[in-house]
Amino acid sequence: MKTPLTPEQIEELKKKHIRSFCMRRGHISSAQEKALEELLPLYQIQYDPNTKLSSKEIFGNDNPVVLEIGCGMGETTAAIAQAHPEINFIGCEVFAAGVGALSKRIRDMDLKNIRIFRHDAVEVVRDMIEDNTLAGVHIFFPDPWRKARHHKRRLINDAFMKLLVPKIKTGGYFHSATDWENYAEQMLEVLSRTEGLKNLHEGAAPEPKNPLIDRPTTKFNERGNRLGHGCWDFVFIKQ
Repeated sequence: MKTPLTPEQIEELKKKHIRSFCMRRGHISSAQEKALEELLPLYQIQYDPNTKLSSKEIFGNDNPVVLEIGCGMGETTAAIAQAHPEINFIGCEVFAAGVGALSKRIRDMDLKNIRIFRHDAVEVVRDMIEDNTLAGVHIFFPDPWRKARHHKRRLINDAFMKLLVPKIKTGGYFHSATDWENYAEQMLEVLSRTEGLKNLHEGAAPEPKNPLIDRPTTKFNERGNRLGHGCWDFVFIKQ
């Protein structure tokens, strides 16, 4: 059984400033900005380090919960949620345009099973998610850091996985994907040595699928194919 992080270890992680994003300004359309102002309050979960998430309180049911880190513009998140109304999805995204776009998709598609954190996912995982509660975690095409020298700037690293894995239920899954080969190599190295995780495949998954949820083809697949990078999916199960 995996030993939980001690308070001292948690404080050490805080000192290392692990973050799930690099804050930057980006373009936001008037429609996205309007959605951000008018719709986000309807779908947002407020970050509160003194409160643990409750699926019953947030969604009104006890359906399995999947955490998606880095929703971007929300196309994939919304498509998966629409295909799986029996699963609740919590998305973490910080960029205004993406949060606004996802809020608009939730309204337009009348999705009852998505809620949004506009907050750093590392702090959400650390402070608001109980151990052994997540049915799955998605980190699809994170970070724009494609070169080997960027390894220290990437989210999927040993410290973060040590924090994240205890939050996943036994039998739950972790599914990540990237179209940058250096990052794919790092993902596989980190995930393969993370205690409590077992790879469902030898290396990358042959298709972007896992036992519970298929990942739709995304614009990042197309980018990878167009630029000759390819695309790598990794699906690991919590033992």
